[in-house]
Amino acid sequence: MSRLIATFFFIGYLRPAPGTWGSAAAIPVAYLLHVLGGFPALALATVVVFAAGWWATLQETHESDDHDPSQIVIDEVAGQWIALWPLSAGLWHAGADPWVFPYPGWIAAFVLFRLFDIWKPGPVGWADRQHGPLGVMLDDVIAGMLAAICVGLAAAVAHMGLGL
Repeated sequence: MSRLIATFFFIGYLRPAPGTWGSAAAIPVAYLLHVLGGFPALALATVVVFAAGWWATLQETHESDDHDPSQIVIDEVAGQWIALWPLSAGLWHAGADPWVFPYPGWIAAFVLFRLFDIWKPGPVGWADRQHGPLGVMLDDVIAGMLAAICVGLAAAVAHMGLGL
């Protein structure tokens, strides 16, 4: 069970760039969660995935020299979902049809999350240097938060400029 969770249903074994595959696989699942229950469902699922990911990462890295194996991508799922929070929350708050999930928003969330996850600026890098399952999960959560801030700012600028 821990391997299934840690690799997000074995997506983490895809090559090259398993983190990118994990992030990409997270988007349609986030969309489904948004359709089924709006932002509250996505937010709750993110918390559950973080907790389950922490546990699964602990199980999968126990007695291993590699504290962050590349096939573990559940951390990317949690981070990617956080990056999508402004999109889901904005649509839910506006009462938009749950099937609406405009592509500029989720593309920006994906690109920005991957950028922060790979670049590892400031607190993302700090969290990445922390050994153990919390460090594995936390760097992607922080990268997701940075991406979410950028997505929210970009949406605010776009909507102010377009009058939407």
